Amino acid sequence: MARAATRSNPNAIADAGPQGMNKPAFDVAETLARVSALTIFELRIEWRRLHRAPPPMRLSRDLLIRGISYKLQEKACGGLSKAVARKLESLSADPSLRNKSKPAPPISLKPGVRLVREWRGRTHFVLICPDGVEWSGRRYTSLSAVAREITGARWSGPRFFGLSKAERRFVERAEDRHAEA
Repeated sequence: MARAATRSNPNAIADAGPQGMNKPAFDVAETLARVSALTIFELRIEWRRLHRAPPPMRLSRDLLIRGISYKLQEKACGGLSKAVARKLESLSADPSLRNKSKPAPPISLKPGVRLVREWRGRTHFVLICPDGVEWSGRRYTSLSAVAREITGARWSGPRFFGLSKAERRFVERAEDRHAEA
């Protein structure tokens, strides 16, 4: 790859046009090595030339190099396919299509439900009350407080007592059966 020596910017990296289908127009490794040797002022000029826009304010030298390197590799090897670009654009435009993990719904157990957990050879029974939970004859404000008492460590109470999504459905069905009886 050759540098285009101009009066305004003697260190500018020359644009490379396509020479062959499989062979890049310039040596990407050599170009990237030269980019890493540029000053921050030269990197900003190179960013403007490649991106056709000024670099974001206060962008570090490292990020300037990464952005320039990506553009150079994109020119040499080709960018994203049109299909991938359309998919990314549609995902960024419509937040409902994003695969965000949603927080688990709060656990709502009816008073009177009994949870059972075996821990280190001992079986623990917890009774759900309207104002908290009861374990070993004492009242607690949450399942997590009971789990902490049992284990001596900070546990998520619902996780400690095995209230995953599938098990929550089982508990709810069991509650419904007991209510019908």
